[in-house]
Amino acid sequence: MNSPIRRLSFVVAFLFASLLVSTTMIQFVYAKDLNARPDNRRTLLSSYARERGQILVGDTAIAKSVPADNEYKWLRTYPGGSQYAHITGYYSFYGAGSGLEQAENSLLSGRSDKLAFRRVSDFFTGRRTTGASLELTIDSKVQQAAITALDGRKGAAVAVNPSTGEILAMVSNPGFNPATLSGHDLGKVDTAYKALNADKDKPLVNRAIGGDQYPPGSVFKIVTAAAALSSGRFSPETVLPGPAVLDLPQTTVGLPNIGRRACGDDDKTTFLHAMEISCNAAFGHLGMELGADALRDQAAKFGVGDQLSIPMRVTPSSVPAELNQPQLAQSAVGQYDVRVTPLQVAMFSAGVANAGVVMRPHLVKSVLSSDLSVIERAEPEQLSEAVTPEVAAQLTEMMEAVVENGSGQPAQIDGVRVAGKTGTAETDLVQRAHAWFTGFAPADDPQIAVAVVIENGGDPDSEARGGGAVGGPIAKAMIEAGLKK
Repeated sequence: MNSPIRRLSFVVAFLFASLLVSTTMIQFVYAKDLNARPDNRRTLLSSYARERGQILVGDTAIAKSVPADNEYKWLRTYPGGSQYAHITGYYSFYGAGSGLEQAENSLLSGRSDKLAFRRVSDFFTGRRTTGASLELTIDSKVQQAAITALDGRKGAAVAVNPSTGEILAMVSNPGFNPATLSGHDLGKVDTAYKALNADKDKPLVNRAIGGDQYPPGSVFKIVTAAAALSSGRFSPETVLPGPAVLDLPQTTVGLPNIGRRACGDDDKTTFLHAMEISCNAAFGHLGMELGADALRDQAAKFGVGDQLSIPMRVTPSSVPAELNQPQLAQSAVGQYDVRVTPLQVAMFSAGVANAGVVMRPHLVKSVLSSDLSVIERAEPEQLSEAVTPEVAAQLTEMMEAVVENGSGQPAQIDGVRVAGKTGTAETDLVQRAHAWFTGFAPADDPQIAVAVVIENGGDPDSEARGGGAVGGPIAKAMIEAGLKK
């Protein structure tokens, strides 16, 4: 055999070997991943041929599949419309998009390894294989109260059970109707998706757990106060500086109080009163006294920086890694580059309410089979110990004072002791500040902790007219709904 033919035979042999190797890799090594791809049409048609599990709030299905007289076999429907849109997400022929539809797709579709025994049983008994259903921790009364009180304003609201971490409500505005993305008219689905995706208000983003996140403003003073009390150097009665504008080192720009008013006589105030009226100067002073490491460590103990899954991924909140003294003072009052989700802020209050222990937040109470028998049930799980019970009691006293006598009075409820904190978070010189409120109740027997943010809804000249007047009534409505049995 001459040399050119020999070389050609080697090339042909190599190509056949490569083909065999690649085919083997595709069929045996990558097969599972390829089948799981959300854009795999054959897999999608196969999954459409199987009834998808329900998503339940109590006994009510907020997402379910109904028979369809076409090649898709089943149509995913959302009886609650936009009320639970950011919780359910949506499921279309293009795959599972956002929310639980995406995060728990393997369970809802019936492909999860947790359902392997069930699939084998279905095969031998001849039962129609269906996906697992999810029973949620959501309290429909609290969810509806949040939606009604938000009244379409851009922002988010979250409620949790402090002792278990169960998420009782999660609302993000603006919302969307998942039904517009789950139809079988792919042209209409595509048009609806493009319109939602192009909307400058980003209705597909769940602001409660993700998106661009928010500066927390004064609700972050819960963290600063926790760090100060935990240091043992300060108590609620400690006298702190409270001038109209706190002088800061390394800069000619000071840290002003809202309205540029002093927080007390002779430019001094007690720690408790500083919390009541949300005195920036006092908390900026505390931040510089404590140091950046103490502030970051305390924030981390409340869950800041953690990679959480509820099971949807929660964007981690953050405190900047490097802080000079002016930046530290600003961070201590929730400004500069501190960024949080509303869920994280609810965890601040929930940690205080639960004697200092932060529970891992979760949205799924149990996984159910097609006959609604329990396959798996969530158990409460401790995430961290943010503060000692003694410090938590001091923080509770201070947060009660905010609602009883300070900037949070609009959250008062007759016959119920409410602990809370207002926040007015500045964004830039053009936009109005974000209005925040977070708190829990009853303060002496906590059952619900909440966080509310209204984008550009705050008054930069008044904490009471901002976080108190705007966020307080929303939080009050959610708490009242949660306490009604």
